[in-house]
Amino acid sequence: MPHSLRARKFILPLLLAALFSFTGLSRAQDSTPPLPPPVTRALAAARIPESAVSIVVQAVDQRTPRMSHNAQLSMNPASVMKLVTTYAALGLLGPSASWQTGFWSVFDVDETGRLPGNLYLKGSGDPNLSLERFWMLLRQLRARGVRHIDGDLLLDRSRFTLPPHDPGAFDRRPLRAYNVGPDALLVDANAMRFILRPEGEEVRFFRITPHDNLEVDARITLGKGGCNGWRERLNFALQGNRLEISGSYPASCDEQNLLLSPLTPEAHVRGIFRALWREMGGTLRGKVRTGKAPIEARQLAAQYSPPVSEIVRNVNKWSNNVMSRQLLLALAGEEGTLESAVQRTQDWLRAQRLDFPEMVLENGSGLSRQERINAQSLNRLLIHAWQSPVMPEFIASLPISAVDGTLQKRLRNTPAAGRAHIKTGSLNGVKAASGYVQDLQGKRYAVTFLINHPNAAQGEKAIDALLLWVVESGAR
Repeated sequence: MPHSLRARKFILPLLLAALFSFTGLSRAQDSTPPLPPPVTRALAAARIPESAVSIVVQAVDQRTPRMSHNAQLSMNPASVMKLVTTYAALGLLGPSASWQTGFWSVFDVDETGRLPGNLYLKGSGDPNLSLERFWMLLRQLRARGVRHIDGDLLLDRSRFTLPPHDPGAFDRRPLRAYNVGPDALLVDANAMRFILRPEGEEVRFFRITPHDNLEVDARITLGKGGCNGWRERLNFALQGNRLEISGSYPASCDEQNLLLSPLTPEAHVRGIFRALWREMGGTLRGKVRTGKAPIEARQLAAQYSPPVSEIVRNVNKWSNNVMSRQLLLALAGEEGTLESAVQRTQDWLRAQRLDFPEMVLENGSGLSRQERINAQSLNRLLIHAWQSPVMPEFIASLPISAVDGTLQKRLRNTPAAGRAHIKTGSLNGVKAASGYVQDLQGKRYAVTFLINHPNAAQGEKAIDALLLWVVESGAR
């Protein structure tokens, strides 16, 4: 037999064997092992096909996943995208970094407490400039002798360079507090706080946020039924500086907090400053408007934010979209643009050998229809974070099953209670979860579960079934 034929006789079977071996390996990596029966049953009950699901389960001390299903499928992660933003913030800024908001002026205060000119309020993009901290900043100004401001109060919001923000662009609910855009000077996340409480046959309405330029007309009737979805029974309308709230409020709700954002950041700060300053006995002769502090201005008072470690905890525990968007902008460097923030985040990830070519980062909060990432990339980030110096701060920021945050009411009275630190995400057509699970033998796993499907809202039981399965049988 010629040498060429003999070679073909032996090489062809080897090539075929290699091909079958590679195909089998690809299938094994795609689903290793098949999805657990409790998960498949829950998906079937929710009428969600397995093709719309992406799952990765991997022990934090292992190099390969224990389970990988559609792991490279690029999907919308909803609020799970906050894992990327918060981990990058811990890495780029450090756990102890903070933001400063301060009052500045080129004039000195005289012995009568009069400031004979303009006062500047300079923001640095603090993600958590709460009403209480803003009040403390004003108290500092009063304690340093300022009482009468003869000029204007100028709001220096120049730290960020951003296009106009449309709060109704995402879901046509422009007054909802979660739709607030980033700004260098956001006081109390640009939200007005109210409290609703049923008393007898009526609904009591309490206005918590002091404001000098917003009239509120609340006409809410007492309703019946369960408390779930109570916000959807209310109607909101803004007519100039008049906020109208109507609808019904279920008696079964007891007391609830309502957050609304009816004003622009400038108008919001203007009204809060005037109300609080007047309460403190201060006067302002001029206007409140936007303007940049001159270079020669000197600082009169300053208030610092909580550190990054606490900021990321608030972002992830309660899935705070506004704080997450602010946090992403903090990564922008001197440019102060969203484009530079996204680029710097991607550059940092690549420097950590976390190159995610499929990732689309729009605003860092997951409140987006454009953002994309796959389960494999998310799990790589989790494994990397587990081995990083900021691991304690990162894990402590995640909700704990049956304990707190967005997982407070899930997996109660199950072996998974208290054993999962998981960031959740939810949009119309999207359900997601990603984080760490400890099994009954004490072994820790990184787990990611993404669902993109019209029935995704019914996929929560499938996610919980996977978390419980990892807890009960992860080490086996």
